[in-house]
Amino acid sequence: MGSILGNLKIRSQSVPFIFEKSRQLPIISLQLVFQASGTISDTNISGVAHLSASLLNEGSLNLGSDKFAETLEESAIGLSSGVGTETFVIRLDSLKENFKIGQNLLKEVLQNPNLKKSVLNRLKNKAKGKLLQKKSNFDYIASLELQKMIFPNSPLSKPQSGTIEDINLIKLSDIQEFLQNNIIVENVIPVIGGDLTQKEAEIIISDILSVLPSGKKGKLTSYSFEKIDKNNILQRETKQAYIYFASPLNIKYSDSDVYKLKVASFILGSSGFGSRLMEEVRVKNGLAYSIYANANIEKTREFFSGHLQTKTENLEKAKNLVISVIKDFIENGVTQNELDSAKAFISGSEPLRNETLSQRIGSTFQNYYRGFDLNHREKELKSIETLTLNDLNQFILNHKEILNMTFSILTAK
Repeated sequence: MGSILGNLKIRSQSVPFIFEKSRQLPIISLQLVFQASGTISDTNISGVAHLSASLLNEGSLNLGSDKFAETLEESAIGLSSGVGTETFVIRLDSLKENFKIGQNLLKEVLQNPNLKKSVLNRLKNKAKGKLLQKKSNFDYIASLELQKMIFPNSPLSKPQSGTIEDINLIKLSDIQEFLQNNIIVENVIPVIGGDLTQKEAEIIISDILSVLPSGKKGKLTSYSFEKIDKNNILQRETKQAYIYFASPLNIKYSDSDVYKLKVASFILGSSGFGSRLMEEVRVKNGLAYSIYANANIEKTREFFSGHLQTKTENLEKAKNLVISVIKDFIENGVTQNELDSAKAFISGSEPLRNETLSQRIGSTFQNYYRGFDLNHREKELKSIETLTLNDLNQFILNHKEILNMTFSILTAK
């Protein structure tokens, strides 16, 4: 059956939830998605959201990290927390017969997380170790520099896992404050599916959410792309040039013609082999092993970005070719053959995106989160199937802002 949008009353708060019944396997999958609670909320110290998620993965204060992990393993229960740019997600998966055990463990974590100084210090050392390793990751360095250039003086300009300087500053009180302000009833959208009825799902959700505190609902800030053409060159000991680029996009996540952007982006650079950029940069000119570019459309930002590696001596040639290919794409559009191939791939690969319960309810959540109907993906596919060459090329021509490119380049000294 398809997904259902329901609503529950938790104290004085009306909480929407998404449910899908599936008897394919005797499992239950639950996600608690907290809006406006991702790394975007790290306005003062970067890394707090990331460390908060890591700490929730350390079990409860009562059982401790090891005993909690053992209890989960004994019943083959998956319980984990993760954080993205905009959302904080707690996920619980298990066989139906063991779900009650997982449900109680989740409540225990929510009520009494393992907030110990020793645990936080261990997690901080681990996080700093990963950041130190990234100092020699030139892709990471060039990518982060690009984010700083296009979204300066914003949370988007800092790494999601924080900086070493900020991590050193984080205290237990910062984690407590983050959890108290974000992991609340007002922010949550439960997503649940599996071998259970809607009534059973409502009972589970009500029981878990009953232990969440109330607070002030979070709000997302949308950050504007810095629309000044810029080039920033970083120098390191390397034999490769790392080219990262981005452009603004004048389109919102909720716009009705976002599907046209998906098709255009697929043809230009997100489809891998067969994309316009791959054909011109790698196949015809041999300037890179791979090149990838994609549209990024979220509630907090909209931009087009891509990246490639090339030999240092080919840096200018590769960069100029990327500019030339994108300029030709904007001015002359795509061919009928490119459009037909894109349609065939997108519609043909759709079943692979909906094979598992987790994929289906995740896709349904994204529809709801973006303000669309739950079955928006099906409507979008029909729109793609009927998209004409003229309509797509006119859409592409209307977005000349993509030509205002910013480059972050790391190359040899």
